[in-house]
Amino acid sequence: MVDHEVDTSAGTAVVDADGFDRRGALGSASDGVLARVRSGLGELTGALRRVAEHVLSDPESAARSTIVELAERSGTSPATVTRFCRAMGFEGYADLRLGIAAETGRARSAGWTVDIGREIQPGDPLARVLDQIMAADTRAMHDTAALLDLAEVERAAVAIAGASRVNIFGASGSALVGEEMQFSLHRIGVAAWAWNDVHEGLASAALLRPGDVALGISHTGQTRETIEMLAEAGSRGATTVALTGFPRSPLAELADIVLVTASQATTFRPDALSARHPQLVVLDLLYIAVAQRTHDRAHAAFRRTAQAVDGHKAAKGAAS
Repeated sequence: MVDHEVDTSAGTAVVDADGFDRRGALGSASDGVLARVRSGLGELTGALRRVAEHVLSDPESAARSTIVELAERSGTSPATVTRFCRAMGFEGYADLRLGIAAETGRARSAGWTVDIGREIQPGDPLARVLDQIMAADTRAMHDTAALLDLAEVERAAVAIAGASRVNIFGASGSALVGEEMQFSLHRIGVAAWAWNDVHEGLASAALLRPGDVALGISHTGQTRETIEMLAEAGSRGATTVALTGFPRSPLAELADIVLVTASQATTFRPDALSARHPQLVVLDLLYIAVAQRTHDRAHAAFRRTAQAVDGHKAAKGAAS
């Protein structure tokens, strides 16, 4: 296999023979292995994808397998498994096995492996459904923590803290997440608007200027309306931030700052729906980081907004 170095604005990319950028888009080797595999699955093709799918389908078996056994079970070759290891940021197969074994061990101790991956059946009792949802969401949030680049969160927080205006773009379920973020920022005195209509969003994006911030939310990173609104904001000089589960998606490619989330699909909750809690965790972290950097202003604004609604809370309590 021949590696090629390609100069990019972000540094030197190392692209392997499969066209896979090994610079670190999936995170460093210290991140959650399975989280990185899930995050990069959409970018892998052919034999590399078959290796990834086999690892995800039975990680404990993969951790016990030799490189030849994994190659046979995934219908590939030892050379392909080696390329996959390098794509995941490991020097060789032994390091990958140790990483998977450590992660599955932690998952077993935390009770995440009991129901994750099992289809919810129509006759399952609610107690079992609840256990599966809790396990999946907990795993997804831990995976998100492993994938998240805190330096990128810092950059986004600094940009928002200094912005005159923040626009948040999203469609469908992502719009609901965006509205939560807009409400949180508004409570601490940040001028923020959430848009889910493409016409209104584009009109607002056209009025942004350098120093303003635009945040686009899309789990797949392929929602055309969100991409258009974020692109318009970027063309006006605004700092653009993408919140997505796919670091190489069209939305991520056009953003200045990329915040990556993980998801753990379950029956009736595909990736886009199961991504909501991890998205909210990342946005909550970003909101708190903004509040820290605008502490005096944020504290005063939060106190005033709380006082403004106190009367209604008291009235409701008296009425009851």
